[in-house]
Amino acid sequence: MLTFPNAKINLGLRITEKRPDGFHNLQSCFFPVGWSDVLEVIPADSFRFSSSGLPIPGDAGSNLCVRAYERLRADFDLPPVQLHLHKNVPIGAGLGGGSADAAFTLKLLNERFALGLSTATLEDYARPLGSDCAFFIQNRPMYCTEKGDVFDEIALDLTGYHLLLVYPNLAISTAEAYASIRPHQPEVPLNQLLRAPVDTWRSTVHNDFEDSLFPAYPLLAAIKQQLYEAGAVYASMSGSGSTVYGIFDAPVACPNQFADYSVWQGNCSTVTAR
Repeated sequence: MLTFPNAKINLGLRITEKRPDGFHNLQSCFFPVGWSDVLEVIPADSFRFSSSGLPIPGDAGSNLCVRAYERLRADFDLPPVQLHLHKNVPIGAGLGGGSADAAFTLKLLNERFALGLSTATLEDYARPLGSDCAFFIQNRPMYCTEKGDVFDEIALDLTGYHLLLVYPNLAISTAEAYASIRPHQPEVPLNQLLRAPVDTWRSTVHNDFEDSLFPAYPLLAAIKQQLYEAGAVYASMSGSGSTVYGIFDAPVACPNQFADYSVWQGNCSTVTAR
């Protein structure tokens, strides 16, 4: 069986407070996009994990797909399988690619072995794997709070808009991104700001990580400015970096400045829950 774990972008990201457990609470809208990996599960005599495409750091045993399989195997009599992941979504890019791989592993195994797990139960299995993982179970636009794993519906319609995502081949670790963050409570909740027209977001909808990462990596600020110069109605860094995206009201030719970067383009309705 094959599935295609897709990435997400953050429409705004506010870090509101540090939690007693060392994590941070946030406000963000997670929005799925069509930049995808490929994940396959096939029967096997013993459990195996393999990968191709972009190199994945760390040993195979620590891969989130493996950890997702092990979480289900602890509670169910799963037979051995071979998981193969073809990695397309950049790592350390603020796109949630590893989290998507874990969540889609859970969903694929649930379907393959008819475990009958509900959406809520799958989210419970996903949460300990990573703060973004549970989002990819439903895989639709959500307003996310706490660690990014508590979800509320959001009335957000980007039909007709187009996305251009630019990854400048620069991986930023979560630890580095959070090292300089200064949590604060916004005067206006992000979900209220996102109700306004997209062309007003430039002055209101902000990613707090830009405040520390743009001075450290001026390239990221330059990409954001180039996206606006190319006609974006809104541009931002996604997550804790380093992908920067632009939202356009029509398809756009990729600027020549991005020729050496990893780029994905598509419309805002490419991804549906799967």
